[in-house]
Amino acid sequence: MKDDQLLRYSRHILLDDIDVTGQQALLDATVLVIGVGGLGSPVALYLAASGVGHLILCDDDKVELSNLQRQVIHTTSRIGQQKATSAETSLKDLNPDCRLTLMHSRLAGEQLDQAVQAADVVVDCSDNFDTRFALNQACKTFRKPLVSGAAIQWEGQVSVFDHRDASSACYRCLYGPGANNLSCSESGVVAPLVGIIGTVQALEAVKFITSAGASLTNRLLLLDGKVMRWQEIRLQKDPSCPCCGI
Repeated sequence: MKDDQLLRYSRHILLDDIDVTGQQALLDATVLVIGVGGLGSPVALYLAASGVGHLILCDDDKVELSNLQRQVIHTTSRIGQQKATSAETSLKDLNPDCRLTLMHSRLAGEQLDQAVQAADVVVDCSDNFDTRFALNQACKTFRKPLVSGAAIQWEGQVSVFDHRDASSACYRCLYGPGANNLSCSESGVVAPLVGIIGTVQALEAVKFITSAGASLTNRLLLLDGKVMRWQEIRLQKDPSCPCCGI
């Protein structure tokens, strides 16, 4: 680790659970971030700031004016740019040592499999169940930990599905094919909520990479932002789950 890196990450290195060994693990890590919008903005910013050496950013959308209420990685001057390209500008300014791979299409099939295989941790910041189900299946296939978050209106949730652990529930254990797919464009979302949930996702990814603390595996955190109340629900594997129950 270079002298400037020792200074940049000194507050991590002071932590017994991270220290130089954990920080080096972050520098050596690759994280796949699916979606660079409301949730993906704080995820990408905090992972780059934390020293994750390689971020794979996947988003097929362009920056729109309505995004700027909550998608803090983008700016007014970048309206019309691909979101991954806009995010690259912010992240390079924050931490030029972070290597970025940009993907401007919605991942599916072999391309999705390759991206998941390349990652140490996958962070799901997408906004639709088709992507979430496909990502969960790929993470199951290649035994990659999946950090999942969602936010709508005043409510958010976050959990971890550790596909390296045979006892871990998966995303399909939690949601079946008939789940209601609400969108921010139809239902609205309060701006700071996505920051809270995305920051928790980033923290879980850092913990995985550094082996610090206890993860949210088999726990679902629910946040009611209107009354600022967290609730925790214990998750179990579903024996009839089409992903991990067979």
